[in-house]
Amino acid sequence: MSSLAYPSYRDTGVEWLGAVPSHWQVTRLNSLFREVSEPGSDDLPVLSVSIHSGVSDTELADDEMDRVVARSEDRSKYKRVEPNDLVYNMMRAWQGGFGAVQTVGAVSPAYVVARPTSSQSTVFIERLLRTPNAVREMKSLSKGVTDFRLRLYWDEFKNIKVALPPPEEQVAIDAFLDRETAKIDALVEAQERLIVLLKEKRQAVISHAVTKGLDPSIPMKDSGVEWLGQVPAHWEVMPAKNLADSIKAGPFGSALTKDMYSSAGYRVYGQEQVIPGDFSIGDYYVSSDKYDELSQYRVEVGDLLVSCVGTFGKIAIFPQGAEPGIINPRLIRFRPNNQIDPTYLCVLLRSAVSFEQFSYLSRGGTMDVINIGILGEIMVPVPPMQEQISIAGYLAEVQEQFDSLSAASEAAITLLQERRAALIAAAVTGKIDVRGLVQTAEAA
Repeated sequence: MSSLAYPSYRDTGVEWLGAVPSHWQVTRLNSLFREVSEPGSDDLPVLSVSIHSGVSDTELADDEMDRVVARSEDRSKYKRVEPNDLVYNMMRAWQGGFGAVQTVGAVSPAYVVARPTSSQSTVFIERLLRTPNAVREMKSLSKGVTDFRLRLYWDEFKNIKVALPPPEEQVAIDAFLDRETAKIDALVEAQERLIVLLKEKRQAVISHAVTKGLDPSIPMKDSGVEWLGQVPAHWEVMPAKNLADSIKAGPFGSALTKDMYSSAGYRVYGQEQVIPGDFSIGDYYVSSDKYDELSQYRVEVGDLLVSCVGTFGKIAIFPQGAEPGIINPRLIRFRPNNQIDPTYLCVLLRSAVSFEQFSYLSRGGTMDVINIGILGEIMVPVPPMQEQISIAGYLAEVQEQFDSLSAASEAAITLLQERRAALIAAAVTGKIDVRGLVQTAEAA
């Protein structure tokens, strides 16, 4: 980028701006914008302000509406906004909670609306204020005791100094960034699609292995279960309850409440361990006396712990070396008998095949809830033990391969996003001169 530098620079005397191209002008935001507070109306769409993507250009969904006012009768309490306005959330400006408005609409009364006093490009200002140095400056000017209470008021915001190129140069920089960020966004989107496809492919491989086995030449039979279809002829199909030594839901009611927790003793395991499969996290404990009293809820190596509220498919095996403990009310402990390999059963219960059954058996509820009855009725294809172990081993290798591919795509996305942010910051702060690049592209 150094080859694209401007011919000369000057020090602004403003710490967060540093040196800028010599012909750029330093000014305060109050010379570019004025605060406005015009009432909204029922016919205006309510727009959101995201710390990631700025101001939306479509109506806010019902579940995204601010609870400050009632949507149906108090929309007039929202603030009207017009294209090219700059809007920011006082509590989240320092996190990037601001943006340029693209359409006529209304925003929360808790937001500040700044209207340009000239033909200033608000998109350019938005990009400038999203640079790391600008974000730090806004945080330093925000008032509050903690980060969660910080507020950037108009009186502080309006005095922020910015460095601006001439209007026609702003247009050129905006055009360059629109073009280049669109290319980067397309690459990011392609990687995101690849991750989705990898997840779908992984799930398809898992579902096929746990219902059809690994030998495509094996004779098949009808399982008698719609969502399983045909299974190898030598496999059995039975409800999960037939494969359990015990199925136990966590203690409810007064048996275990938060006031019984202590800072040391025996662990209390819950969803925070099951969902990521990390049995080293969490800081809930019960005393030795309480542990003895609740001995029926103890966990052992090889137990399957099933998250039972709002989280189909969140299942983990209690591992060797984890601290002794009990389950909390949000888990079901499934202790497999000697007919089923815990790893195979865990993979199967996490699969799309079981998800369909969980969804069907729990229909009618207001949220995804699994109880002992539902878990026990899940139909499980059961190969011979050695075949279960082989399938589980094969799927562990498949999982590792898919994880590696997904990780590569995630890393590519991170690099692309970093490149995008660096490019924007360099252009709007004058570190690179993109005017010739825009003209070259237009000529081509």
